Formats: sequence, C-alpha cells, structure tokens
Amino acid sequence: MSQKIDVQVPVLIVGGGGAGLTSSILLSRLGVPSLLVTRYPGTTNLPRGHILNQRTMEIFTDMGISDEVKAKGAPPEHMRGVAWYSGLAGGGPEDGHGRLLGFVEAWGGGYTDPDYIAASPEAIANLSLLRTEPMLKAHAESYPEATVRFNHELVGLEQDADGVTSTILDRGSGETYTVRSSYLLGADAGRTVGKLAGIKVTMHERLRKLVSLYLSMDLSQHLPGDDSILTWVFNPEYPEHLDYGAVLVPQGPERWDRHSEEWLLAVSRPDLDASQPELMLQWASEALGLPDLDPEIIGVSEWHLERFLVEDFRAGRVFLLGDAAHRVPPSGGLGLNSAIQDVYNLCWKLAAVLAGRAGDGLLDTYTVERRPVNLNNIEASTASVGNQINMASSLGVSPSKSAEENWAELRKFWDDDVPGAAERRHEFNEWLGISTLEYHQHNVDFGYTYDSAAVVGDGSPAPVSPDETRLYQPSTRPGHPLPHAWVERSGQRLPLRSLIHDGHFALIAGENGQAWVEAAEKIAQEREIPLRAARVGLGKNVDFIDIRLAWQRNRAISPEGALLVRPDGYIAFRSIEAADDPLATLTAAFNQILATTDQEH
Repeated sequence: MSQKIDVQVPVLIVGGGGAGLTSSILLSRLGVPSLLVTRYPGTTNLPRGHILNQRTMEIFTDMGISDEVKAKGAPPEHMRGVAWYSGLAGGGPEDGHGRLLGFVEAWGGGYTDPDYIAASPEAIANLSLLRTEPMLKAHAESYPEATVRFNHELVGLEQDADGVTSTILDRGSGETYTVRSSYLLGADAGRTVGKLAGIKVTMHERLRKLVSLYLSMDLSQHLPGDDSILTWVFNPEYPEHLDYGAVLVPQGPERWDRHSEEWLLAVSRPDLDASQPELMLQWASEALGLPDLDPEIIGVSEWHLERFLVEDFRAGRVFLLGDAAHRVPPSGGLGLNSAIQDVYNLCWKLAAVLAGRAGDGLLDTYTVERRPVNLNNIEASTASVGNQINMASSLGVSPSKSAEENWAELRKFWDDDVPGAAERRHEFNEWLGISTLEYHQHNVDFGYTYDSAAVVGDGSPAPVSPDETRLYQPSTRPGHPLPHAWVERSGQRLPLRSLIHDGHFALIAGENGQAWVEAAEKIAQEREIPLRAARVGLGKNVDFIDIRLAWQRNRAISPEGALLVRPDGYIAFRSIEAADDPLATLTAAFNQILATTDQEH
C-alpha cells in the first residue's frame, strides 16, 4: 500500500452513524470544515434507535431536519403508548387470542401529556436509524464545509501537542492516506478510536442476548390496536418464550398502525442463533402465536443488552461520542438520544476553541458534563431491564407452567368469573405503574443538568424533585436547560430557545434589563461571540412578549435581572437582580465559561 494523499482539516470524524453524521452537520452549520470517514459502504440496513426524544428533536430543529423526520416518522396518534397482548392466533382458547392485557402511555402519549407539552415545543418522534441515517447523510453531504467518505477506515492515529495524524484506508482501492486534524471525534461505536487513543473502559457488562428480525408482513388481521409504539405479545402455547415474550415495533414506511408494512420483531432465548434465520422465524412465530407466519425476511441481527462506559470521553485531542463512549440497554430509548446530545454539547465548544474565542479548558467540560449524564442513563435503563424481568410474573405466566396453566392465568384479564381475576389485574396494573420508570422517564431524558467550569453557579440550592426519574421541573438555576416558553414579536410566535439556534449564546433579560442587553452586545462584538440579546416579559419596550406567561412562571429573575444561555440550551449564568456593573459581571462570566482571561481579550 502507498501513501496517496495528505488531507489537512480542523476536525476528523470517525464513524458514519447517528453521532458521526450529526457531528458533521453541526460543525458545518458552525462554519467548521470536517472530514468524516467510516469503514462501512453505506448507512445501516437494520431498524434500530427509533425513539427520538424531545431533547433530540429540539436539536434536530436547530439542525434544520426535524420537519423531515416528522414527515417520515409515525404520526402522534400512533405513538400513544405501549400495549401488552395475549397470543395473537393459533392454539389455546379461541376467545383468548389477541386480548389486550394492559396499556400504558409512553413518552408523552403522542404529545397529549400536559407535562410534555409544557416542557418543549417538540413532541417525540418514532423513526429508526434505517431511515434517519440516509437523511442525515444527505444533509451532511450538502454542506461545502463537509467531506463525507464511506468505505474509508481509520487504521492508525498519533497525536501530539498540535494535532492528530491519522492513517485512513480506502477499502475500495486498498490504498492509505494520512489526515492531519486539530481534533478527532470517535463515533465508531468503540471499534477503533478509543483503543488507539488509550482510553480505559471502566464498565462493560452483557445482560441478555436478543435477536431482532426485520420483516415485511401483514399483521392487520391479528393486532386489534393501532396506537402503540411498542407491542409486547405473550403466547401461552409456547411457555419457553414466556420469559421475555416478543416485542413488535412498526416501521412504516407508509402506515404506522396495525397496517404497517414492515415490522421489527425482537425475541430472546439463551440458544438464539441469528445465523439460522429460518429457525429464528420459527421461534418468532411461536412467540407471537402465529403458526402460519410467512413474512419476507429483510434482515436479522443478533445483539446484547449491555452496559458500557469509558473512563474519560477525552484523550488529548481525541473525543469519544455515543456508543464509543457509552452503551445503554435499549429500554427507554436512551442510546441514540444520548449520542445526539453528546454531539450537541461538544460541537459548539470545538467551534469556539478553533475560532480562538475559548481556551482549551472549555473542552475539558465535555467529559465533566456528559459522563455523569450517561452514567445516569445507563443506571436508568438497567433499572428498566430489571423491571422487565418481573413482567411475566406480574401477568401470572411462566416458562415453568403448562400452556393450559398459562392460559388460565391470562383468562383473569377478561373473565371476571375466574377466581383472583381482580387481584391479578391489579397486580399487573401495579407493574405498569412501575414501568413508567421506562416509559415516563421525563427527567432522565429531558431534565438532566450540568455542573462544570462552563457553568457559573449562583449559590442557589438545587431544586428537589419528588421523582428524579419521572418528573421534569423547569428551572433557570445555572446548569439547567432553558425552560420552554412560547414568546411573540410583531405577531410572530416562536419558542424562546430558538434564540440559541445556529450556535448562539442568548442573553435573556427582564423588562428593565436593557443594561444587561447592551453589556452583552458590547462583549459579543469585541470578542466575536455569536450572541442574541433580548428583554423578555410583558409591558412596554420588551423585545419578546411572554404572551402565555410560561416564562413568567419559571424565569425566577426580576425585571432587572438576566441570564445567559449557552449554544446548547443550558443556562450558564444568572443574576436574579440588577448588577452594579453588568459589563464587568458578564465579562467575568464569559471568561469562566469560555476558559479565557481578560488579558486574552
């Protein structure tokens, strides 16, 4: 092999999945050139990572792709919750097939839950990486700042004080070339970058093996429901499948109810073997209770529920993102969302350092802020997996019981004459309540906070939530995400967080906070910091009108106060009242946030 070309680029991105492609798009929108390489010839060919939570959809809105995601994804009326059914057909009592055993609202109930509506202008979306990755790739390739190369593999890297030298293999030609970059982002799911950079793995545990079958089939005659994101099926005819059941996820692409043309079906047994797709299909038909199931097999994937976390997300000029840094069980849909949110945290910081607006210390806050969040995600998802272990016993079914005994237990869900029916239904209702740890984890996937040098604390106590997993409570305390509010200007309504779009800081002052606005604008002009400054409230001479009083409810600053929001939507500074010298106060705040000194500017 020969050294073919040398490429000079500020940022090399390794990995062409959700995290890598999002990095490319965000860096381009921030004016930072990048090169993305991935060893794979194309985007993923299997549906995975389908839940896109509210925080991720806010980021996609900033990236300019949320409308396309919504148009291709499931409509809200088909994302209302999660359902549990008895065996769909075949064997057992005729009146037992396809019986609804339980239902719980999930991830905002199709944007009908008042908590979710109040929290964000964005509803969750349901669209797997099978369809979002090509969309992300097309957007990444549309920017002149970005070069995207599939079928190109990182095979070596060396870094020094000034940058990273990487060796890339063109898998098509067999030739190698070198890339010199200021920084390298590893979004390769832990395949290469972390090992080459010497980053230590501190947690890696496999919990359960599953097989996912991507199938084209018609289930419209068997599934009575049509508003579920996930459908669990427990078929008593084959007790050996009752430990886990089977999980159905509609994949569209045109219909998202029981008429969905494509489905993802996950099953779990200790002896699973994805190399035998026909056997997997047999087991899937048994688990569903559809003995005549004859779908088209589009793809089969064997994988593990696992916990994975590295010690540090940064090694010099190398940063790890998404699955390269952390992997969580899929319960709760936190994996892809965590990856997108890693990228959103890091890219504005890289852009600021590369432009000379920030010091290197700002980049250290990436690990400090994101690692605790992802550790919490791992723990939350693991707790959900633990709850799933009790799912079958709460239904009363078990692999150790006969088919007749298991049908007798499920009959309690629709036949009041069976002894213990009310007690069994209530026991499963109790389990459904506990399952909101997974399906209503609003504070985990939306309300997480940061504590680092890039946040100027104000000494106020942290708010105490009555449920740290389920209940998100808006706050303007530094380190918290900016609370959502619809505001108006000249008759146009927009979300307050749109002030940060395209990499801007936002200075949000009270009605009498013009001195804060002027100070922020002066600093931004002198230091070439992208910033939008505005007074928000009610009355004369405000820039944005708090028309629905949502901002008034949560802002916690006086008409003379102000707060500073980072480009990733997190509050970095707050002054509840006026300051004697707003210019000096904000200068000190920016110096801390951006890891700079007065002498540097």
